[in-house]
Amino acid sequence: MNDVDAILTLNRESEALLSPLDPDSTQALIDTAYCAWVTPERDAMLIALNEKSTYASPNFKWFSQRYERFIYVDRVVVAESARGRGLARALYERLIGQARADGYPVVCAEIYYDPPNPASDAFHESMGFVEIGRAYLDDRGKSVRYIVRSLEAQPPES
Repeated sequence: MNDVDAILTLNRESEALLSPLDPDSTQALIDTAYCAWVTPERDAMLIALNEKSTYASPNFKWFSQRYERFIYVDRVVVAESARGRGLARALYERLIGQARADGYPVVCAEIYYDPPNPASDAFHESMGFVEIGRAYLDDRGKSVRYIVRSLEAQPPES
């Protein structure tokens, strides 16, 4: 199984929380991505874009209107059979490390709040993301929370 097939399989499993993909749109997404990572066992993936990416997503556009330089997590999926093993955290930590090394100030994402996604809310909060906005997506009939994690050095607590 190649990365496109693995991404399609994982995406289908979580399509209720993501936008659908087909082989062509998956390849186009990979081609414009800052990173498109699939774990060696093909049981988790993360796709992120940067400000140079070409992407028609209203969520990506929301961040592009607010940040000059940013990393946008378009999707992260862990197969149901692999949940609870820290795969999403490992992918995010890898992304944050790479983005920080490349000089990016923030990593951005969105989470549905209608319908609610409490597991994603808790995960992103534990990773240091904070809400900075909300929107209703007419084309999907869903509402999202826009979240961001600063990568800039934090002063030590006194």
